Amino acid sequence: MPTVDYQLKITHTEAERQLGICNSCRYCEGYCAAFQGLTRHRSFDVSTVSHLANLCHNCRACYYACQYTAPHEFNLNIPALLANYRAQSWEEHIRPQVVTRAMQQRVWPYLLLLLIFIIVFSAGLGAPWLSDLPFYQSISHNVMVALFLPLFVLPLLAVAAGVRSYWKSIGGSKPRISDIAQAFASAATLRQLSGGQGQGCNYEATERYSFARRIAHQLTMYGFLVCFLSTSTATLYHYILDYPAPYPFFSVPKLLGVGGGIMLTVGCTLLLYLKRKADPTLGSEKRTAAEYTFTSLLLLVGLSGLLLYWFKGSLLAGAMLIIHLALVAVFFVAIPYSKMSHGFFRLAALSREAQLKS
Repeated sequence: MPTVDYQLKITHTEAERQLGICNSCRYCEGYCAAFQGLTRHRSFDVSTVSHLANLCHNCRACYYACQYTAPHEFNLNIPALLANYRAQSWEEHIRPQVVTRAMQQRVWPYLLLLLIFIIVFSAGLGAPWLSDLPFYQSISHNVMVALFLPLFVLPLLAVAAGVRSYWKSIGGSKPRISDIAQAFASAATLRQLSGGQGQGCNYEATERYSFARRIAHQLTMYGFLVCFLSTSTATLYHYILDYPAPYPFFSVPKLLGVGGGIMLTVGCTLLLYLKRKADPTLGSEKRTAAEYTFTSLLLLVGLSGLLLYWFKGSLLAGAMLIIHLALVAVFFVAIPYSKMSHGFFRLAALSREAQLKS
């Protein structure tokens, strides 16, 4: 199998050709940050293309507006080109590369990790499958912290190292607060998914514009953040207010957890539906199955959390607890090595873009 560097060189030859044509045409100049950034360049080295690729949302509006796509002899496919280049940049910078490539391109690592964590929680920690015990009577709070703290921190360290490597590769200097603020504002609003004229993008259909993908991304992103805020609030309750779980429904941690779980579940379901309607030839080659798997993992994390609350007090509570904790553990491990990394790399690319525009 070719190394990541070799794959980048192969892709880069095609990137120079296609982006050179786009730079001459500039019809899509106002479509998104990637095309706005493209106009600053006359040539495209590896770092420049990597930067542009991580600015791209793969909304595909440029493809359907382009007069040089197949069957034209130029045969442009900028969405697929940047999607492949973007994924390969993650595989280059997130270490170890062999793990990143496996989780970007294969389904079996997710299934293997899920099986391992189910065994850990059910056999290793002795959590019962059939039990109506409350959460922390099945697995103690201290055990949960001891297990999940490294599962949360270590992947974030891998992400930080990967983003730092990427940042250096694209020539990033010390960012200003204003650069970071612009990056977070763009990511929070997902305004690049509103299309060149503010009418949406063409991700799921050639003949119409739609805001569906933007809405799905926002539901997923904010649902996840609200769930994280629920856990953070519960941590403050436990350690600062000396108020351990379980909490009633009309409490901040519970309301945030249920609300975030619903948003996450709906958002991921919509993302999967839209991906089924989209043209696979405009995405990342050989990574479609893993992308479906990761989005399904996020969906199951949200859904199992809601079911865990629903089955509280029944004999199914034990089984739902084991499944939910195993899914969350797989998600934590997958953060640096799955498509989840795109959020961190995109923030870095947006920060660099703010630098270059100033």
